[in-house]
Amino acid sequence: MVVIILESVPQSLRGELSRWLIEPQAGVFVGNVSAMVREKIWAKCQEDSQGGKGTLIYNYNNEQGFEMVSFGDSRRQITLFDGLFLIRMNKN
Repeated sequence: MVVIILESVPQSLRGELSRWLIEPQAGVFVGNVSAMVREKIWAKCQEDSQGGKGTLIYNYNNEQGFEMVSFGDSRRQITLFDGLFLIRMNKN
């Protein structure tokens, strides 16, 4: 399972992602793709974001059962603490 959350990105990027994943809510993409396809989609998100923000969440064999990465300037920052992913709110 793959979840990609995008904010303030071009409509064209969202349209391109909808070829591979479904968009149940604006900017939220969900699907089941291979690791190679996931990495290519994520690279495309970063390249074409034009200053937007993004978060990728996918299945992984760890304590929580998922891995998270993000790009862009956001109040929410992913923090790894003792092997667990936590979200830290920055004051902006």
